[in-house]
Amino acid sequence: MIEICEVGPRDGLQNEKKLVTTDQKVDMITKLIDAGAQKIEAVSFVNPKVVPQMADAEEVMKLVPRLDGVSYAGLVLSYSGLKRALETAVDSYHVVTATSDAFNLKNARKTVDQNVAELVKVIKEAADAKKTVAGVLGTAFGCPFSGDVPVNRVLEIAETFVKAGATEITLADTTGLATPLQVSHLVQEFQKQYGNDIKLGLHFHNTRGLGLANVLAGYQSGIRRFDSSIGGLGGCPFAPKAVGNVCTEDMVNMFVGMGIETGMDLQGLIDTAVWMELQMERPLDGMMMKL
Repeated sequence: MIEICEVGPRDGLQNEKKLVTTDQKVDMITKLIDAGAQKIEAVSFVNPKVVPQMADAEEVMKLVPRLDGVSYAGLVLSYSGLKRALETAVDSYHVVTATSDAFNLKNARKTVDQNVAELVKVIKEAADAKKTVAGVLGTAFGCPFSGDVPVNRVLEIAETFVKAGATEITLADTTGLATPLQVSHLVQEFQKQYGNDIKLGLHFHNTRGLGLANVLAGYQSGIRRFDSSIGGLGGCPFAPKAVGNVCTEDMVNMFVGMGIETGMDLQGLIDTAVWMELQMERPLDGMMMKL
């Protein structure tokens, strides 16, 4: 059984020039739930001046459906973001750092070590509040500014997050640099360190057209938890030329064709992607919606 975290309402929308209304976001989330989504990264607690698309996080969380079996995650990048998140009904926190100093300095004006030091406090306080915390390690498969990120550096940061209280780790390919063999290698090294003690997820972007190939490589290496975005929406505002996430309906179609259960309704996802394309007023990248 594949566990999908639908990141369209957050990662999918944060880089869009068109601002989506709160009601549109809630409608989007409701349609995703109707299509079988059980975990949704719904909001981001970031500076609204920097990422105005996410300025209504608190309002979105007041309005989303609360249903048994459906959980909501929020992105947290700082201690101030944690304070905001704790005032909402978000179920789990995705605490994010880049693993590349060049990337982090360019976009957050901090070294990775400086960033991680702050986020350790965030994770500990969130864990004390009985929240589920996933540590998300950006640029885990490479940095657009400095190239390769050493595997031991990625694992070192993962260990720091785990010791602070994170029970899940997501390896994120922020700018779509990953290749299938690289994915297999990093997953195997992670598993050597943790076995099955820490839940591992993968987050890919399709910048170079390898998103689904990387998902398959992760699956073949034993991973069953993947992020994806409806219609292939997405992209990091701080990463050059970053395009959309792995497309949810296209990924589900791949797994359905392999006889692997996802718990998602493929036609419902396609219908949602078509609807989302109308809201965005531009063509989206998903392939199944074009058939």
